[in-house]
Amino acid sequence: MSAAAQTAAAGLIGRSVARADAERFVAGRGRYLDDLVLADMQHVVFYRSPFARARLHAINVDAAAAMPGVSAVVTGADLATVCAGWTTRFAMWPEHVSAPQNPLAIDEVFWQGEAVAAVVAATRAQAEDALELIEIYWEEGEPVVDPSAALEAGCPPCHPAIEHNLALERKIGKGDVAAAFAGAAQVVRRRFSFGRQTGVPLEPRGILASFDRRTGELDIQQSHQAPFQMQEIYASLLGLPLERVRVASPDVGGAFGIKLHAYADEIAVVAIAMLLGRPVKFQADRLESFVSDVHARDASVEAQLAVDAEGHLLGLDVDLLFCFGAVSAYPRSSIGEALQALDLCGSAYRIEAFRGRVRGAFVNKVPTGAYRAVGQPIACAVIEQLIDDAAAAIGMDPVTMRRRNHLPARPAEAPMLPAAGGIPLGPLSLDACMDQLLENMDYRQLRATQDALRQRGVYRGIGLCTFVELTGVGAGLYGPNQVRVAGKEGVRLSLLPSGHIQCRTSATDQGQGTRTGLAQIVAHAMGSPLETVAVAAGDTSRDPLGGGAWASRGISLAGEAALLAAAQLRANILSIAAALGEQSQDGLDIVDGMITGRDGEALMSLAEVALKAHYDSTAIKLDVIPELTVERSYAPTGKPYFAANGVQAAQVEVDIETGMIRVLDVWVVEDCGRIVNPLLTDEQIRGGVVQGIGAALFEQCIYSENGQMSNASLADYLIPMASEMPQIHVGHVTTPERETSLGAKGVGEAGTVGAIGAIWCAVNDALRPLGQGVWQQPFTPAHVLDVLHHPEMRQGEARLPPF
Repeated sequence: MSAAAQTAAAGLIGRSVARADAERFVAGRGRYLDDLVLADMQHVVFYRSPFARARLHAINVDAAAAMPGVSAVVTGADLATVCAGWTTRFAMWPEHVSAPQNPLAIDEVFWQGEAVAAVVAATRAQAEDALELIEIYWEEGEPVVDPSAALEAGCPPCHPAIEHNLALERKIGKGDVAAAFAGAAQVVRRRFSFGRQTGVPLEPRGILASFDRRTGELDIQQSHQAPFQMQEIYASLLGLPLERVRVASPDVGGAFGIKLHAYADEIAVVAIAMLLGRPVKFQADRLESFVSDVHARDASVEAQLAVDAEGHLLGLDVDLLFCFGAVSAYPRSSIGEALQALDLCGSAYRIEAFRGRVRGAFVNKVPTGAYRAVGQPIACAVIEQLIDDAAAAIGMDPVTMRRRNHLPARPAEAPMLPAAGGIPLGPLSLDACMDQLLENMDYRQLRATQDALRQRGVYRGIGLCTFVELTGVGAGLYGPNQVRVAGKEGVRLSLLPSGHIQCRTSATDQGQGTRTGLAQIVAHAMGSPLETVAVAAGDTSRDPLGGGAWASRGISLAGEAALLAAAQLRANILSIAAALGEQSQDGLDIVDGMITGRDGEALMSLAEVALKAHYDSTAIKLDVIPELTVERSYAPTGKPYFAANGVQAAQVEVDIETGMIRVLDVWVVEDCGRIVNPLLTDEQIRGGVVQGIGAALFEQCIYSENGQMSNASLADYLIPMASEMPQIHVGHVTTPERETSLGAKGVGEAGTVGAIGAIWCAVNDALRPLGQGVWQQPFTPAHVLDVLHHPEMRQGEARLPPF
């Protein structure tokens, strides 16, 4: 691109631009799944198991089937005639053996909320009325609920199709751990408990399926993150050619990983559409979402850290136990969170000796799966709290200890460094992020104020959390595991007769602004006005194949594909323009939608080139006219992911009389490489921080001893509201990703990765003068009061075996 074009396009990459469709959403003109209506459409509601473990001895649906408006009442046996069952497998983890699954339960249920039967009716109200008349004769069983008990010898399996409840066991290590601990000046130990959560997107899950028996074509509209993944699954399970299955996602109101999986109830809807030969819709409500959406974060950890007298980290020992559900989520499995929590523990630091183990237990609860940041918040919280404990033990400021042990910044061309858990990491900027963070928050003044307030009985705490975030996850994960999830993202650009550019992409958008960012990249690379670029996504019949939006990969991967496509399309346009002007292509450029000559004069517009190429190609004196539609895809080749990094800090105040915790401020300095849109980037970080605050202080799926979720409604499952939001201050350091020309890394999960750890450290920093600390997240007022006033609840110190 010439200097003139760069000047005209200056700021398109790096400019804060509001989402192009924001006004449409604010005006109430979004088109979500539940807004879609087809002729003769029926509504599906599900009878869900009230038990965590039970056998179905008989189902009587006659009365329900006779209700007004009801077209069918469907059971698992009915759907088995049109839909195959499935089993989650990961090639690289053959020992991860999950039980087979079906669209509707057959003979036995394995968690409260598992779908047993479906009523299909003309309206949802009619279907719900009929649901009340289904009679099921149950034999309640004894559920397995506690993960520790589930792994004890003699515990029966939570599902008869598996031999035991051990879903995963992985051990890693390096260095002489025993010697590191034996020679340490201080060893700190701590236990951690992470509460089970779910995502609570603004729009619950939903699906609308229609099957044309005449053509054998299946058309699906689904609120989902990965349409091509679902196309593969529906074609496989229903025995249809892939090209006869279309999956499209309309506007999607949030996802956070919750809408990344293939749910049995959604597969059931598609099977019902094939069985009945008419359109059927399912829209989950909030109550059933709590017992059917995947859960996450349910883990306990015991860990110990060895340091020398100067604050160097000598050795780390961690033992993690994750509580999965009754089956492994399909098709990506439930083990990703556990593996990342282990592999990334201590990833930002130099630690010469490391020993780690992670186990996962199947229990009779809702299956677990992907949720924003997938295991990384757990990894951060564990190491950051241990570092604070170690700093206090040797009398060192926690900032100093972190600086002393950060992985160093290195030249961009230097090889990647392995982190403590063995994960290779590219160039990091941890110290630079810390420098800016301390300045932004005025760390020295905050500490001085904290000391003064302690003298008055006011308990404020300051917590830090250094983090590494894996982003742009691509071809190195699901391909080797023989799971048909595309590791690449694709972009197709077309010059329309109007001179505008249409961009179709596989990178879906659930509100994060992917489409806006891609429009900026295309306009910048093409030399076109931003308003002339239209981006669309989420349709397997129209878009290039790709993985979709997850793991902070939309801009980092699809953005690179957009640059590649734009470079080729731009070259093709200039070739045509040169032929039309009967001049050399050298020196031609595109500036603000105009073809310009060597001296910068405007020669013709993109619209003029497009009109000739589309409607009067004989005027173009070329043997072969270059294509005006270009498609490119991109997946990382040198590594399986990109590594963003940063530092978070939180300031909290703890009322030791009531146990209430108030988050006063949060600061984030993050390095996500080249920033395409600062506004959307910062708001993604703030949104992630809010979800981290929810995890730290409010959110938890609470289960009874017989496997019942006891707070399965928004009246009881607490999420942060506007009144709980502090000021969230965001800053950046920029280290472009060296794998791509764009240089962008992902940013969608950064706020969540570090927030739990920062708040955990801040709360315990506030309580440190009292000699106590919280260990069970969320940090409810009851838990704070328990650790302050009830010795039997002070279980924060780990009980790991000695070396």
